[in-house]
Amino acid sequence: MAQEKNYYMTEDGKRKLEEELDYLKNERRKEVVERIKDARGFGDLSENSEYDAAKDEQAFVEARIQTVENMIRNAVIIESDQDNPDRVSMGKSVTFQELPNGEEETYTIVGSAEADPFEGKISNDSPMAQSLIGHEVGDQVSVATPGGEILVKIVTVTS
Repeated sequence: MAQEKNYYMTEDGKRKLEEELDYLKNERRKEVVERIKDARGFGDLSENSEYDAAKDEQAFVEARIQTVENMIRNAVIIESDQDNPDRVSMGKSVTFQELPNGEEETYTIVGSAEADPFEGKISNDSPMAQSLIGHEVGDQVSVATPGGEILVKIVTVTS
């Protein structure tokens, strides 16, 4: 039997997945079933694009339900490193400045399941996070980016 993949996430990330699962099962599923019922009323199913689209949407919703259930079942809650509050680790927010005189940026390091760069959440698997994890406030760290290596200085770390 294949080993299940662990999904690292914060408690908040798991809660959001549970809310998504509830929405998918109790609202979205019903909406799609209604769309299928309505589309059946349009006649011949072999040439009914509304029916085909609704069935495709149903397949997507069911696949997402399975994915989210698996992620919740295999969730590993990130406990931030309380031993050293200045050390970058999963579950913490880190502010750094690109050297020599770049602007400060802040990201929270989370598991891949809840990563969203637009919300300032980066995956622990990302090159940026991999470079920063384990370093402390004041450290200068070389980070691989698509544009090449950059040097950053860690300014603050918060839980």
